[in-house]
Amino acid sequence: MSRHPLSSAPKGDAPGGAEEHRPTHTVEDYLMTMHVMERDYGEIVAARLAEMMGVAPATVAMTLKRMERDNWITGTGRKAIHLTETGRQAAHSVTRRHMLTEWLLLRILKVPLPYIHDEAHGIEHAISPSLEERMRLILDDPQVCPHGNPLPGYEHVVSGWAPLTELSRNERVTIRRIHEFAEENPDLLNFLIENKILPGVEVQVLDILPFNQTVTIQVDNAPITLGFAAARYIFAERRAP
Repeated sequence: MSRHPLSSAPKGDAPGGAEEHRPTHTVEDYLMTMHVMERDYGEIVAARLAEMMGVAPATVAMTLKRMERDNWITGTGRKAIHLTETGRQAAHSVTRRHMLTEWLLLRILKVPLPYIHDEAHGIEHAISPSLEERMRLILDDPQVCPHGNPLPGYEHVVSGWAPLTELSRNERVTIRRIHEFAEENPDLLNFLIENKILPGVEVQVLDILPFNQTVTIQVDNAPITLGFAAARYIFAERRAP
């Protein structure tokens, strides 16, 4: 049986760890979602996992038990769920591979932005640590994905960006980030792309109405209204005073 030429590289020469200890594809999908939850919300919630993964709570419960058995996480049942150090390294690895693949699809293969997230999910699991390292170098070591979310280790880059729900009326800001959970909603992602609510675009906040939970922004002289449920996943950089 032939081997991929990159697979012969010494272990430990690139991010991702030893390939033989890589989780299953399903577990990697769970780990990536858990990484986002832990990074941005400080906790991993089983009910939220079921919603994000699109499976029944019973399915999540069974998967979590297997993940605890295999030392990817600690805490099941009524205990708080946490990634182990091994689980966190694996979560960082698959997240990096996913985001690098998005850049590869967008920059090199010219895949349109609406499709890169889903396409990357079909590729990320097959990328070896050595190939991941080569992708990182070819793509100039990006700090964020095409949607503006941070690669593991670069969380500080996005720390100063605020969700649209926390801005003030008449503020002029630059959109910097569409959160991973918004990426998982194709209808929302397509709406944002169609209305040019994308990283790098300057917008003005026209109104924020907490009583009906809406934010209205102006993009290219066109008013766009978003509910808080969507607006909380869109982050912007304020202009320097």
